Amino acid sequence: MDQTPETIEDVDEQVNLFIEKWQAIEWQEIAWSVLLVILQIIAAIIVFFILRRIGRYVIEKIFTRYIKEKHTVPNRLNTLHKLSKNIFNAVLLFFLVYVILELIGIPVGTLLASAGVIGLALSLGAQGFVADIVNGFMILLEKQIDVGDVVEISGLTGTVEDVNLKTTQVKDFDGTLHFIPNREITIISNRSRADMRVLIQIRLYPSTDLQKVRRVMEQVNKEAVPEYDEITLAPTEVSFVPVGPGQLAVQVIMYTKAGTQYGMRNVFYEKYVDALTKAGVDLPNVTLEMPNP
Repeated sequence: MDQTPETIEDVDEQVNLFIEKWQAIEWQEIAWSVLLVILQIIAAIIVFFILRRIGRYVIEKIFTRYIKEKHTVPNRLNTLHKLSKNIFNAVLLFFLVYVILELIGIPVGTLLASAGVIGLALSLGAQGFVADIVNGFMILLEKQIDVGDVVEISGLTGTVEDVNLKTTQVKDFDGTLHFIPNREITIISNRSRADMRVLIQIRLYPSTDLQKVRRVMEQVNKEAVPEYDEITLAPTEVSFVPVGPGQLAVQVIMYTKAGTQYGMRNVFYEKYVDALTKAGVDLPNVTLEMPNP
């Protein structure tokens, strides 16, 4: 079908209008604006890397000096060290993205408002996670526990295997590894911050010669205590205490370095029982009793 003259004229008019608009565009001005924005973005990135390098250097110096001055075990501050660097990097990255979006012309305020609504919805379902982080940070900041400490947490007693912002790991004396959410930790009983009391009780028959028992126990203390550097305060006396109706026990109290109390209790219980048996002291068939220090 042949095109009419009117149709050809309409096409020519549209082409001419497009050419006029294209030529009316200030390409040089746009190019300079784009170039300026690119230069500003590059400058912002350079400033970001400079500030990040300075910040990391300052954080490293602060933690290194703190460890040297306070004679703190490095493992205690590893989590805080990493946390400080991550927070610093996150804050810098946030401001970098904010500046770049502003330079491009994206309305950051509107985006933040939308993100606030989404963040509110997420926070309602992440309250437990936030509570873990906050409580874990305070535990580390206040140096309440260290890896290797013997502690009692939430009714569980054992050795601290790991402590971080989310959970605390405690290994029970039977080998069970407990993962405790930090938000569940309200009271920490740390048994590794001072000398620990070792209390040993050995049951006796009421008819036992108490003076003989005392002589045997004191001789064991005289010979064995100097062999163990773990003992910080040797037994001062051998006493006899009631442990039930018509029942009697010989009792010894000593103090040892934190973390060694259970081993010392077992060692000296065996020494006492062995010495008493060899001395002819008849003992009831009882198992080792281990009162809490």
